[in-house]
Amino acid sequence: MKTAILIPARYQSSRYPGKMLAEVNGKPLIRHVFDICNQTDHHVMVLTDHEDIAKQVPNFVMTGEADNGTERCCDAIQGMGFSQYVNVQGDMPDITSAMIEKCIEHLSKYSVTTLYTTMPKEKQNDPNTVKMIRAKDQALWFGRGMTGYGDWHLGIYGYTATALRMYKKLEIPDEEHIEKLEQLRWLKNGWQIGCLNVNFNGVEINTPEDLKEWHNKNSH
Repeated sequence: MKTAILIPARYQSSRYPGKMLAEVNGKPLIRHVFDICNQTDHHVMVLTDHEDIAKQVPNFVMTGEADNGTERCCDAIQGMGFSQYVNVQGDMPDITSAMIEKCIEHLSKYSVTTLYTTMPKEKQNDPNTVKMIRAKDQALWFGRGMTGYGDWHLGIYGYTATALRMYKKLEIPDEEHIEKLEQLRWLKNGWQIGCLNVNFNGVEINTPEDLKEWHNKNSH
């Protein structure tokens, strides 16, 4: 099965505009994430709406307006011939090739897959973190405002090509707008999302404070 890794990277993030160009490990965040993904045997592309982001990487696709990263992926793959895709969020500097392969592996059971890890207690009440409710290896719901849940949803998805091409044809539910979570569109339209647990002690950079936390963790 031919797999491509897609990294959606818009410039105007609502909580941290321009974060894809923030410095991480001596390079822009988007280049840092691209280089990790490029350690796999899969083709890697950044999907962006901004030339300054495109200049940071060797492989990119310029995309237009999109409501979320999955829509950006859906638009970008028209005409591509890959069997399946992995959507890696550009704000995950601690993504690993092993995590990507685990997400791909689970596509043999589900048309849409994702990963989660154990959430530290101090993050369980943070509205910037995405919590997940699941039944075994199937995700049942995702939310930001929920508190006290220990499963932390991570910003990586696997899709079969057929599933991803369907995404923009699905009805957009109110919950997607309320929670600002694109994966709820799948669930509200009756799709199953597979989920696998991974060990992850990293940081997702959603805010300037997250970037400071990342630098503090990696300064030793």
